[in-house]
Amino acid sequence: MAGKGGKSKRSKSRGSRKKTKKPVSEVDILSPAAMLNAYYISHNAAACLEFRGFNWPDSPKKKGKKRK
Repeated sequence: MAGKGGKSKRSKSRGSRKKTKKPVSEVDILSPAAMLNAYYISHNAAACLEFRGFNWPDSPKKKGKKRK
């Protein structure tokens, strides 16, 4: 039975690969594209600020929908 029971051609251990991280670029939240997006997803100014990461201090956290 040729080819069975011998060493495989691939090495079993994987070397750690270094992932290069892309530098985080600054995003202008007041750009026309961002404002258009905020217009469609926000119901009011407070919701717009919340989507952009400016939450009210000590505000209750939103809970996800419960599945049955």
